[in-house]
Amino acid sequence: MQSVDMIVKNGWVLTMDQGCTLIEGGAVAIRGDRILEVGPENVLVPRHGAGKTIDAQGGIIMPGLVNSHTHAAMTCFRGLADDLPLMAWLEDHIFPAEAKLTWDMVYKGTLLACAEMILSGTTTFCDMYLFEDAVAEAAKKAGVRALVGEVLYDFPSPNYGPAEKGLKYTEDLIEKWRHDPLITIAVEPHSPYLCAPDLLEKAKAIADRHGAPMVMHVSESEAEVIQLKERYHKTPVEHLAEIGFLDPKLIAVHCVVMTEKDMDLLKDFDVKVAHDPESTMKLASGITPVPQLLERGITVGIGTDGCASNNNLDMFQEMDTVAKVHKAQTLDPTVLDAQTAVKMATIDGARVLGLEDQIGSLEPGKKADIIIIDTRRPHLTPMYNVYSHLVYAVSGNDVVTAIVNGQVVMENRRLTTLDVDAVMGDVNRIAEDIVLKTNSS
Repeated sequence: MQSVDMIVKNGWVLTMDQGCTLIEGGAVAIRGDRILEVGPENVLVPRHGAGKTIDAQGGIIMPGLVNSHTHAAMTCFRGLADDLPLMAWLEDHIFPAEAKLTWDMVYKGTLLACAEMILSGTTTFCDMYLFEDAVAEAAKKAGVRALVGEVLYDFPSPNYGPAEKGLKYTEDLIEKWRHDPLITIAVEPHSPYLCAPDLLEKAKAIADRHGAPMVMHVSESEAEVIQLKERYHKTPVEHLAEIGFLDPKLIAVHCVVMTEKDMDLLKDFDVKVAHDPESTMKLASGITPVPQLLERGITVGIGTDGCASNNNLDMFQEMDTVAKVHKAQTLDPTVLDAQTAVKMATIDGARVLGLEDQIGSLEPGKKADIIIIDTRRPHLTPMYNVYSHLVYAVSGNDVVTAIVNGQVVMENRRLTTLDVDAVMGDVNRIAEDIVLKTNSS
């Protein structure tokens, strides 16, 4: 008998491996931070003596979800400025509120986001925001895996000041977190309309030097595309291609307003896409042409965006929206089926972040990032198809256990790394302060 640290058993094991193997009555053996073995419970369990055993009680055992794009600390602004056009929302409300941000606010707001994500099944998130060292520290405390990067603009940031210092801040983050098991650093210029070519070239040089991913908002709205065409006589994607910014390490966020040429360029340069449908729908920016991107073989992941434009971080709700919105838009019920949506939230999300060799599927040698869905609920009875259940019936509240890097961060709906009441109290006090400052200005 071989000893292991943990066994998760008695469930439908959804591996999300290349063959999308599904094991009824399956189990997963974990040693340290990695998956040692996946297989039928009656074969695997007798072979291993486990320090801890978790009984899934017939539920679904699957990879933790990957949130491909968010602004975690924007939990502080949840519901602050709803039902507004994108540019008015950004320039009249969000940017002024962000000008008052501090390291402490971002840290506490991110802890709340991490609590919300763990409770709804997300074990990895990709973040773009300010004071990203605070985001990294909060994710580390929560025990969540994160790809984070400081947002870069042409104008001064409330964190680092001028753009040149933002570039240095990014390199300092890369050095500080280089060998961390949970935190990876990305280079993250905000967008083509807020970053001049010189800044983009310097940002890409840093990414190339360190082999780091890059994250950028691209073609989020018609207004952005018009602005770039007036400035450079090209679409945002064409502009990025011309200056040499398109790259397999680039995560292009949103990609709502796309020409055929734009999509071909994304494919030619193997750019990855983060799709945030609820945010772009709420801001009336449009709908990303995901079916056309997938037809070209472009890797697309799912993100929630920030709580100021969603207003939650529930990836199961986002999967449901992803599957339905494209059916409604194309008038084709076969477009973007449930299995595709689950792939986008797991293994394809991992590919978007460049972490597919570590996470996104339950396979021997990969990191033990696992969630359990409790299916013993009226709205999940009966279950004919696991994928359909996950996309059209499951909600984040049905996640009962979450494991990240081999560590249990939630068991039986109780977080083990965070005091949820204290975290919520901190952000409520931040919100009270925001209201006071808004009313006094």
